[in-house]
Amino acid sequence: MAGDSTFDVVSKVDKQEVANALNQAQKEIAQRYDFKGVGAEIDFSGENILLKANSEERVMAVLDVFESKLIKRGISLKSLDAGEPFASGKEYRLEASIKEGIAQDIAKKITKLIRDEGPKSVKAQIQGDELRVSSKSRDDLQATMTLLKGFEEADLQFVNLR
Repeated sequence: MAGDSTFDVVSKVDKQEVANALNQAQKEIAQRYDFKGVGAEIDFSGENILLKANSEERVMAVLDVFESKLIKRGISLKSLDAGEPFASGKEYRLEASIKEGIAQDIAKKITKLIRDEGPKSVKAQIQGDELRVSSKSRDDLQATMTLLKGFEEADLQFVNLR
């Protein structure tokens, strides 16, 4: 074998699928009887997603509808970062955002996990908002992928297996 085999660990979300899920949620909220007259809305607010309703329970119900649409479109809820509902005048609001890329602290946790529990020949290095994992053995890389599939804190994908 010429050299090391590698793969990259990334956390990416298809923006178009998020937009589709948001549009589906808007349609369902407009049609459902339990959302009539409560000022329930969901919309993009720049990079964030803004949910509104006249009570805290209704805002959480709007979030639940949006989460179900994300799941149907194959987007992990680990990528959704929803805050807590807060009062704004006569309505309640909730801001949510879609996380992309691997944050520095989570990348450090992943490299520590690979060092502690992964095969000894595997090395991981942080490259911006992704991780490069390398080893001489492709079997060790496969074992590392299996180990990382159980990682709970982020939605991880594996790309560029060489």
